[in-house]
Amino acid sequence: MPEAARAWSLRRRLLAAILAASTVLWLAGLGTLTAIAWQETGEVFDDALEESAYMLMAATTDLDARGLLAPLPPMEGGGVRRVDMQYQVVAGGHVLQRSAGAPARPFVDGFDAEHGFADLRVEGESWRVFVVRDEARRFEVQVGQRAGKRFEILEDLAEALWLPALGILLLLALVCWWLTGRVLAPLRRTAASIAAKTPGDLTPVALDGQPRELLPIVGALNEVLGRLDQALQAERRFTADAAHELRTPLAGLHMHVQLLQRQHPGLADSFHKLRQDVKRLTALVDSLLALARLDPLARAQLASQPVALQPLFDSLQAEFAAAAARRGITLHFQGSIAAVGADPQMLEIVLRNLVGNALRYCPAGSRIEVEALRDAGRDRIAVRDDGPGVDAASLRRLGERFFRVLGQEEGGNGLGLSIVRRIAELHGINLAFGPGIGGRGLGVTLDWPAAPPWHP
Repeated sequence: MPEAARAWSLRRRLLAAILAASTVLWLAGLGTLTAIAWQETGEVFDDALEESAYMLMAATTDLDARGLLAPLPPMEGGGVRRVDMQYQVVAGGHVLQRSAGAPARPFVDGFDAEHGFADLRVEGESWRVFVVRDEARRFEVQVGQRAGKRFEILEDLAEALWLPALGILLLLALVCWWLTGRVLAPLRRTAASIAAKTPGDLTPVALDGQPRELLPIVGALNEVLGRLDQALQAERRFTADAAHELRTPLAGLHMHVQLLQRQHPGLADSFHKLRQDVKRLTALVDSLLALARLDPLARAQLASQPVALQPLFDSLQAEFAAAAARRGITLHFQGSIAAVGADPQMLEIVLRNLVGNALRYCPAGSRIEVEALRDAGRDRIAVRDDGPGVDAASLRRLGERFFRVLGQEEGGNGLGLSIVRRIAELHGINLAFGPGIGGRGLGVTLDWPAAPPWHP
């Protein structure tokens, strides 16, 4: 979990990189647009200054000093004039005529060209002035505009555009988030297909539809799965072959021990112990062979069908009756349901292992109950006893391979409950361990996932 908490998001990094690059380019583009807008508006205003100067030159018919002209009337709605061009008619260094906003002194003194632009400061303000001279009549028309008015145009433009521009940037972020999600969707699909694999499913991940960037990863994973499958298959074959080959010599060894026990009655106790060891080894080989057959199976390969419980209970009662009677153990089978869904042979193995374990570890005079019932709409088979039970630490480890509870005098190989757990996994049955009869001993419950269709 700590490693998962420190994991970084490829999508977030990709999104951050895209947004950072987009923001930088957005700012650069905005700056470029501002510079272009400043240049273009300046050219438009310069053209207006020049055109106004020539129009005033053409409209000036006399050089009488008229002084200050009346100011322009206010705009409708109380608005501010943005262009605000002021003009002067200058002759002999004196202003003969001027607009209301123009200074009393000429914008430009001693202009040495027939016409042109000049940038200057008049009375603490920056002006852009165009001057045109009439050499014949020896007067000049000077039309000026405050530089601040041009900046006001850009400011008004920025005020009008900053909110849409910011909205576009946010929209770009949302679009990038959505697009990165779509682009990275194959990663999620591949991860989901890998996560859906069961422990027994080592088939390769499909390469069809995978993006080119994922092909090396998926290919490497498939190679690992292939090598792992080969190793597991080799292990299973070895276990199955070894277990199968050991059964014949162990059976022969058991017969030879019996023969020697008859021939040497004085060594009966030693030969009896040897027979028990051979019997335990034979049971171990049988368990290993059973696990080797169960491990590669999948749930789809099971021949699940309705299994009648009463005949199975009768068979187990007959099988274990003699062993239970010798130790004074009461063995009781009962059921309120007629059948459960399972593989018949595997269900028999499960119940034989559970009842056999209970008989092996319960002391004389104990009671063992096997009950089939419906609980909360689900089928359940419970095997309970009132023996010594299992401590809480060992209870959590029941079902592990080769695990045996410490302090048990009875022999065993620690594989019986492992076989039970594996068969339960194949059937989708929930296997649980808890207290037995009256809160004593050990109880093992098998809960089926759902009621089968043949139930009323």
